[in-house]
Amino acid sequence: MDGEVNETYITLEGHVELDRFRYLYFAVMLAAYVCIVVCNLTIVYVIWTHENLHEPMYVFIAALLLNSVVFSTNIYPKLLSDFLSEKQIISYSACYVQFFLFYSLSGSEFLLLAAMAYDRYVSICKPLQYATIMGRNTVSIYLSLAWLVPASVLAVQVILSSNIKLCKSNFQGIFCNNSIYSAHCLNSEVNVVFGAVALVVIGFFPLIFIVFTYSRILIISYRSSKEVRKKAAQTCSPHLLVLISFSCLCAFDVIIARLGSNLTKLIRLIMTLQAVLYHPLFNPIIYGLKMKEISKQLRRLFSQAKVL
Repeated sequence: MDGEVNETYITLEGHVELDRFRYLYFAVMLAAYVCIVVCNLTIVYVIWTHENLHEPMYVFIAALLLNSVVFSTNIYPKLLSDFLSEKQIISYSACYVQFFLFYSLSGSEFLLLAAMAYDRYVSICKPLQYATIMGRNTVSIYLSLAWLVPASVLAVQVILSSNIKLCKSNFQGIFCNNSIYSAHCLNSEVNVVFGAVALVVIGFFPLIFIVFTYSRILIISYRSSKEVRKKAAQTCSPHLLVLISFSCLCAFDVIIARLGSNLTKLIRLIMTLQAVLYHPLFNPIIYGLKMKEISKQLRRLFSQAKVL
């Protein structure tokens, strides 16, 4: 096919005025990455070391925060390296590894949020059956499925996409997401159909389940006592805030993929950074402040650190 190129490396052309602000970009993003890792792992440590937090809800929170750390580690080291490099390039195979982890871990977050919604439903609406339904084996199965299902779906997507030839050796992005499709010579019907199926399986279905589950919790809580309504508000509101935040992340990614060519370079960069900057920082802040038991243990941990 005319115009085909088989470049080993792809140039990432989504950076804005990198020559002028490279050290500022590097400092800000390094500080953000350190904060993401420290804040998320601190809460995971607190949950891990306190037996009273070894309940399904907190186990799912720890899994969600670990997912955020891996998600960020997939993006930040390469991004920081690019800020200090003369050329912002990535190999075709490494690009697809980054693509795979980005969307696989995003799908895992949706499924973890779905598991957390179900956990809250059982706790609030079926409290007497909670210990039986949400046993250790059940939690282990949910966690396994949350990571294995998106990984399996995305693995097939990557295999189908990686065999498509490139017509360009560059695209407007700062890391490998859906923007990589703009460098393809064509998209096969099989790839497009499977991509839609993948979106439904790891995105749309979990979102519908989450909305339905919290709607049921809202209805049942409204009909119940004040104590039940208070419990629902205290334990569900952090999860809903995280869901809204993550849904915004996904919306930004879709907008960039669909309207990328119509967006200015600066707007595209800002929207891309939203996906990797505020959400991984937002999760530990919300759970650290809004979850009473976690907040109490964090205050105790920091007070001990001050004494030392």
